[in-house]
Amino acid sequence: MSQRYFEDLKANDRFSSGKYEVTEEGIIAFAREFDPQSFHLNPTKAKQTIFEDLIASGWHTAAITMRLLVQTLNFAEGPIGLGVDELRWPNPVRPGDSLEVETEIVELRKSRSKPNYGVIRLLNVTRNQRSEVVQTMTAAALVSRRKL
Repeated sequence: MSQRYFEDLKANDRFSSGKYEVTEEGIIAFAREFDPQSFHLNPTKAKQTIFEDLIASGWHTAAITMRLLVQTLNFAEGPIGLGVDELRWPNPVRPGDSLEVETEIVELRKSRSKPNYGVIRLLNVTRNQRSEVVQTMTAAALVSRRKL
């Protein structure tokens, strides 16, 4: 796939990612490193929590979403994050889930301070194989413009 630039995008464009398979081993490894809570680390202890099973950290879900976003949109120089306006995890991610992301370009404008970049606002919706929403995120990013 060729790299995308700011000029390749327009408001309301939608992109669908490939799938990412979540494993118990991956959930535990991520949690051990970044979010060491029992319902992310220990399947036996997780059964005694509100979740009744091992679940992925929301930050793990966010990292998977970022991977799928970057692979799907393939921005030249990558998207340079400016900030997240809203991040929600309405349903947990469990071992065996298959995640995919739909990204919508909400708005875009040329950067006033960095003329070689445009600013995009996007909405990412991450779903599992049952079409349950497991994450929503609205964010802004700088995207490279084509050289004039």
